Amino acid sequence: MLQYSTEQFLPVDIIKAWIFFTSPANLALITPPALGFKILTNLNGDEIAEGMKIDYTVKPIMGIPLHWQTVIGKVQKHKFFTDKQQKGPYKIWEHTHTFTEKNGGILMKDIVNYKLPLGWFGALAHLLFVRKKLEAIFAYRKLALEKLFL
Repeated sequence: MLQYSTEQFLPVDIIKAWIFFTSPANLALITPPALGFKILTNLNGDEIAEGMKIDYTVKPIMGIPLHWQTVIGKVQKHKFFTDKQQKGPYKIWEHTHTFTEKNGGILMKDIVNYKLPLGWFGALAHLLFVRKKLEAIFAYRKLALEKLFL
């Protein structure tokens, strides 16, 4: 199992942060446009809830659209939530989002535990481009969040 983690301080209160991050529609605002990220599920503006399934399309490699489905796992309001891939490009994708009030804002942490399919080929793809792509996605997200909240 591989792991990627990052953290970011945002000068917003926990309620504003929680509302933003628990609205799946906001994912498109913080995802690089080149990924062609689109939510397929009609969410009606709903906040995430345990057991909620969300379907997307994403174009991670050469503009080829892939179906991705996640399910929301545990949710502890204003503290953390998890999402887990049900269908998609990874063999395993488990993402934990945590929020801690700190110094007039929130410290947001992301921990992604993941595993690629295809054995040694997946391991090679990870070394050649998957890890770099993941880092680039979260770097874009960090800049997008700074523009939105700073």
